[in-house]
Amino acid sequence: MLLHIVARGRIGRGPEAELVDRYLKRIAWPVKLSELPDQGGRLPEAVPGLRRVLLDETGEDLPSRVFAARLGRWRDDGVREARFLIGAADGHPEALRAEADLVLGFGRATWPHLLARAMLAEQLWRATSILANHPYHREG
Repeated sequence: MLLHIVARGRIGRGPEAELVDRYLKRIAWPVKLSELPDQGGRLPEAVPGLRRVLLDETGEDLPSRVFAARLGRWRDDGVREARFLIGAADGHPEALRAEADLVLGFGRATWPHLLARAMLAEQLWRATSILANHPYHREG
């Protein structure tokens, strides 16, 4: 299953970009990162078997094991792509929210887009490592 991050704004070069890159390189699953301008631009075309995950401060705050289980279930059900959408400063349009399979939050705080991208990359690495029984994740 392809893990596809679609983010508004350009990350450029810097410590946040290095952190995102570091985690994405660790993931054994196919991974893609697409950047769109803050305004305008077109989302990649929907593909059959797509699951949309919107990152939003009002979204579900899932424990890592629950998030991993959701990804694992989608993978096992034959989902071809899990697309993670990081919106611009004003969030996501209502039409996109209505199409989401999951609205995901990293707590109730508002995070800068660059940090949200890094946090998502780490959680994707953590989830795939949990599913592979890798010792990276520790609870307790």
